[in-house]
Amino acid sequence: MTWLILAFLVAIVLVGGTILFLITHGRRGGSHLNQEKYRTDWMRIEQSIVKDQEASFHLAILNADKLLDQALKQRGFKGETMGERMKSAKASWSSANNTWTAHKLRNQIAHEQNVKVSYTTTRRALAAFKQSLKDVGAI
Repeated sequence: MTWLILAFLVAIVLVGGTILFLITHGRRGGSHLNQEKYRTDWMRIEQSIVKDQEASFHLAILNADKLLDQALKQRGFKGETMGERMKSAKASWSSANNTWTAHKLRNQIAHEQNVKVSYTTTRRALAAFKQSLKDVGAI
């Protein structure tokens, strides 16, 4: 009878340990992000902006969006597209509207011709991407 109780307790500990592991390493916590790499990549993006060159604004926004998507994928957020991964990560965002606005600006740059982006708009979009990267633990 004692061995039955002992086996039962061991089973409870194993199940509890498995549940704890799944909670701490589940969908959003399964992959550790190399924050130093993300910080370096982020600094490169911020330093790429040349105040009087609109093309540098476009490139910075495209690269920031790509960096966020990379972080979302690495953190294990589900979705076939960046938009789907962003929806999966919605509980992580401290400012979902700013994140979506920045991503929509990226889409305009990528898919529309003659998109005009000001320096101020670029800085605002980059601030949103930076906060989003912080929100998912990349920087």
